[in-house]
Amino acid sequence: MGELTEKIKGNTNEAIGNLKQQSGDPETRAEGRQQEQKGEAQQFKGEVEGELGNDI
Repeated sequence: MGELTEKIKGNTNEAIGNLKQQSGDPETRAEGRQQEQKGEAQQFKGEVEGELGNDI
């Protein structure tokens, strides 16, 4: 179950990050890039959990 949760969180953070990157404010765009990267990391974590099962 953790796999699915992490992937959902990752997708959400990526989507929000992409929206923030459309902003005219440089700080918001930078925050958006960070949030998108966080989402990518969460998705990767979900994939690893899926491969290893819930043993971790």
